[in-house]
Amino acid sequence: MVCGGFVCTKNALSALNILYVLVSLLLIGVAAWGKWFGLVSSIRVVAGVIGVGTFLLVVAFVGLCGALKHHQVLLFFYMMILFLVFVMQFSVSCACLALNKDQQNHLLEVGWNKSEETQKDVEKTLDCCGFHYVNYNGSCTASCFHNTPSPSCNTCSDIIQQYAGEVLQFVGGIGLFFSFTEVSEMSRQQMCFRNVEFVVNRC
Repeated sequence: MVCGGFVCTKNALSALNILYVLVSLLLIGVAAWGKWFGLVSSIRVVAGVIGVGTFLLVVAFVGLCGALKHHQVLLFFYMMILFLVFVMQFSVSCACLALNKDQQNHLLEVGWNKSEETQKDVEKTLDCCGFHYVNYNGSCTASCFHNTPSPSCNTCSDIIQQYAGEVLQFVGGIGLFFSFTEVSEMSRQQMCFRNVEFVVNRC
């Protein structure tokens, strides 16, 4: 029964880490695709997404190797990394769910002012100009700005704020869901780590 329980735990860990591998490859592929086709011009955004995907790929590979090979050292480091990821993810998820309208607007404005490339991407995608006001004497990548003879554009803050609350609620909920899956995986990992030598000897 112990061997069967361990095999079940090993299979569950392997399946979850394979899912993480697929998600990481999807993140890397989407970021590269967006940059290749010019959908995202900001190098920081692309590098950040690729970095997250690469980190997730390495962590999933460590967990997969540890579960399949019954490697105690890999299982230990995997459990520690997973715990740190859980703490960060849980904190960010709670912050997303707790933000009010003023805090959301402040964070959006800070992010807007940090990168001109991101501003151009947002203006082009959402067909808006400026954050709080439209400067018709300046430049804008939105199609509405180039309408003749009298261009009329909405500010980007109005459009972004329509969806910011829903997006933060969605991201926070998804983050909490995956946080609890990580707790479940850590408990399975701890069981696997404690019983690995005993199971190998018995099986």
